Amino acid sequence: MTRIVRFHQHGGPEVLRIEEVDLPPPGHGEVQIRVKAFGLNRAEALLRAGNYIETPTLPSGLGLEAAGVIETIGEGVTGLTPGDAVSVIPPQSMVRWPAYGELVTFPARLIVKHPASLDWQTAAAIWMPYLTAYGALVEIAKLGGQDFVVITAASSSVGLAAIQIANSVGATTIAVTRASAKRQALLDAGATHVVVLEEEYLVRRLSQIAGPQGIRVVFDPIGGPIFEPLTAAMSKGGILIEYGGLSSDPTPFPLAAVLGKTLTLRGYLVHEITGNPEKLEAAKAFILEGLEDDTLTPIVDRTFPFDQIVEAHRYLESNEQFGKIVVTV
Repeated sequence: MTRIVRFHQHGGPEVLRIEEVDLPPPGHGEVQIRVKAFGLNRAEALLRAGNYIETPTLPSGLGLEAAGVIETIGEGVTGLTPGDAVSVIPPQSMVRWPAYGELVTFPARLIVKHPASLDWQTAAAIWMPYLTAYGALVEIAKLGGQDFVVITAASSSVGLAAIQIANSVGATTIAVTRASAKRQALLDAGATHVVVLEEEYLVRRLSQIAGPQGIRVVFDPIGGPIFEPLTAAMSKGGILIEYGGLSSDPTPFPLAAVLGKTLTLRGYLVHEITGNPEKLEAAKAFILEGLEDDTLTPIVDRTFPFDQIVEAHRYLESNEQFGKIVVTV
């Protein structure tokens, strides 16, 4: 028997339960991992609440990334052995491959031997943020040293990963945050500029920073009214990559800016990278190299013990965090 986290109905953090289950051995091409830590993501809160792109059959597990030690390998698995310290690439279905548990099963193709220098909490905070940011900025936008890039929700784990990746390719990063309390922390995290929405007029400030060149790349998980000022500050031929919908307000279509500047507004899911073996291998190589040379350093905001999974999800929804929330097992 092993303990896992499940929910039997949709709702708030209080619907999460820690239950004992009999986990079958790994099948062909699978491995089982004794989990040491797992990361929390906004997607898991959406699945729990019934608002995610995936519809689970209840009761359902959840979770997208974890780190631990391989305990058992299934038939056909090569290159991995029991005792290896590994972390997990987020699967396309967390219902099929949930990560919240003491012992979890994943396809061997999603398992990575992470750098030995990483502790468990840091290793559990790698793949969702960095794969998401890499796919948008490097694979799609082809971000380079001549570019200005706007990163909204910049204090999230993905936002911080995006700042580091943009810096690693020489781009000028503009972090956008709601409150001034996070300004210095974002500068310390590597942002070249920080714009505080509650204090500054977004279009004017972005125009001051980028000048006549304008903003070529915007990386946004919010949507809503912020769309219009963001596109107003973009350059001709710019691209806005939307990877979420955090705003509860309608998202206006900025017709004049899109037409006048021939902008690209592009929806994006990390599955575009994780579901493509060639792109995934390129992303893994980029991220592992960055972890080795310290240009990429996961930022963990706070850790919770496994028995406090409900409290961890409450904190996840508080929007107070700066970086990744991790649960230790």
